[in-house]
Amino acid sequence: MARDDHGAEIRKLRERLAILRSEAEANEAILRRSQARELFLLRAADLRELLDALVSGLRAAFDLDAVTVCVSDPQHEIRHLLMADGVDTDSLEGVRFQEALESVAPQFTSLYRSWLGPCIGSDHGLLFPGGAEVKSCAQIPLRRQDQLVGVLNFGSRDADRFTRHHATDFLDHLGNVAAVCLENAVNRARLVRSGLTDVLTGWHNRRYLQTRIREEVARAQRAGRSLAGVFLAVAHFKRVSDTWGHPAGDRVLREMAGRVELMIRSSDVAARYGGEEFAILLPATDAAAAGVLAERIRAEVSRQPVFLADGTPVPLTVSLGVAAYDGQGEAGDLKAIAEELIARADVQLYRAKRGGRDRVCIEGGDE
Repeated sequence: MARDDHGAEIRKLRERLAILRSEAEANEAILRRSQARELFLLRAADLRELLDALVSGLRAAFDLDAVTVCVSDPQHEIRHLLMADGVDTDSLEGVRFQEALESVAPQFTSLYRSWLGPCIGSDHGLLFPGGAEVKSCAQIPLRRQDQLVGVLNFGSRDADRFTRHHATDFLDHLGNVAAVCLENAVNRARLVRSGLTDVLTGWHNRRYLQTRIREEVARAQRAGRSLAGVFLAVAHFKRVSDTWGHPAGDRVLREMAGRVELMIRSSDVAARYGGEEFAILLPATDAAAAGVLAERIRAEVSRQPVFLADGTPVPLTVSLGVAAYDGQGEAGDLKAIAEELIARADVQLYRAKRGGRDRVCIEGGDE
């Protein structure tokens, strides 16, 4: 009898060992898949690629019905970094930039570990707008230095896919990796932009313009559409600096850039060319349309003076020159075409200055 009991005990131990081995193999497989997904995020080359990996990449990897990511962007900095690379932030599928994350879901304020459970319309309706009929969801916090920088949201039509009884270790780790990737991508974008941005005005610098204009010329050639260039300069800028000092001159340039920026599209390229001279590229715009915009800019900039710190009003006017490339003809030397467009716009700017300033001159217009 003792021998039978001993044999039964051995069988139970073997069965238990088999179960543990099976669980260990399953966990190892889960770990390998999780590591592969994390490496996928870590390999993202830039911010746009990372956001795509977080949404469409993880949706495919986890075989989910919906994935969204809410990104904290209170100062619109991340959106500006993306727009500087020509990304239309409104077209990013599944990505929501928020001034305050709690405006999407109030529970985000206390989200320190992944939350799994049923998808309730009143609590989670904004997480999956217009998407699949999500029955269960997972909210994965992205935290850096105890700050919530975003939330990754998984949704499934299967009510049992995410429940409060499931462990969250792997998802928590994924959230940590995603948060690091997001921070690194934003920092890389900042570093790139710092080398291509004018510190005073926040506009791009001449180096960026020289690269971007060749890209825009190539795009204009492919589409057979016009590309306009506008050169503008603050009138009598040296007089401002000589009269009120360099800080006053800096204030005038910042104010001018701010007024112009409100009048151009996100697809336009604005750059400080040097000193008080600036350039704007207007894709899919001919000389006549660019001239209309240039006149609006001239009028808006001069509408009111710039007030210095002591309240002194400083008159602000600009001179503008406009030229355009029609995008026609065989593909040629992009660099030469780009330099010619800049030179032609500069000639028109010189005409405006010579004609008395505070005016717009368009190539082909009255001499």
